[in-house]
Amino acid sequence: MPNLAIETHGLRKAYGATVALDSLDLDVRAGEVFGFLGPNGAGKTTSVKLLLGLTRPTAGTGRVLGLPLGHRGARARIGYLPELFRYQAWLTAREVLSLHTALAGLPAAGRSKEIDRVLEVVGLTGRDRERTGGFSKGMQQRLGLAAALLGDPSLVILDEPTSALDPVGRHDVRGIIREAQTRGSTVLLNSHLLGEVERLCDRVAIVTKGRVVAAGSMTDLLGEPSVRLQVSELPADRASLAVFGPLSDEDGWLTIRPLAPERIPDVVAAVVALGGRIHAVDPGRRSLEDLFLNLVRGQDAAAVEAAA
Repeated sequence: MPNLAIETHGLRKAYGATVALDSLDLDVRAGEVFGFLGPNGAGKTTSVKLLLGLTRPTAGTGRVLGLPLGHRGARARIGYLPELFRYQAWLTAREVLSLHTALAGLPAAGRSKEIDRVLEVVGLTGRDRERTGGFSKGMQQRLGLAAALLGDPSLVILDEPTSALDPVGRHDVRGIIREAQTRGSTVLLNSHLLGEVERLCDRVAIVTKGRVVAAGSMTDLLGEPSVRLQVSELPADRASLAVFGPLSDEDGWLTIRPLAPERIPDVVAAVVALGGRIHAVDPGRRSLEDLFLNLVRGQDAAAVEAAA
């Protein structure tokens, strides 16, 4: 069993007759970026509250960073960016972060240096003396990320960290998350931007109606990446294409599976070099969005259960 940062078994939360979370079984490995996905009302926010110790489960068990849910020792090692947050408009960015270093119990002697580090990481160097009331939504989001990363927490929980960002900002956040992982943090990422999740996450879990309906790596869930090319005038001798992987040819479509997406341009160049004409290129793996929609609608549940 790999070292787990998060482990839950049959976790349930009910508010009277209303069941917010039914039976959550989840494992997040230490050091990975893990996507936690689901439609509104699926139980994601309740799950996060349980992991943070902000509420107690009705039933089931769980451990975070090797400690029981809600344990103060685990909570001290978690960085958290909620989806909805607001800082006092009269505070500067540095004052906000200074407050968070104190709340986190970071050594006083190193607080200023740590604040400078996270400001640089999130791209707010030079803006730390400005009041947060004048910050754009994107700058607020960056400041929230900085607060979550103070002290290199063992576990970072990010709830929609790119929701207020433009494409450049989203690209920057991907780098920030990767750096946090490199520095040793486990990252739990909740996002409705499934393309971002597909790019970033080592594994994902999809939850609906309070239960995990699919979990695994992108390859586990989406299948091996491949490419289909509609080709004409390709000579019978195709031995040079075999270096890319197993080939199949049906109805004018040449398929290579598995094939890493970054190798598709090389395949196209090799086919053209052989004298073939390419009429269409179709990456063969479906998207995470397709899987998500089908699972939420119940169309893929039986298939996923059969493959488990």
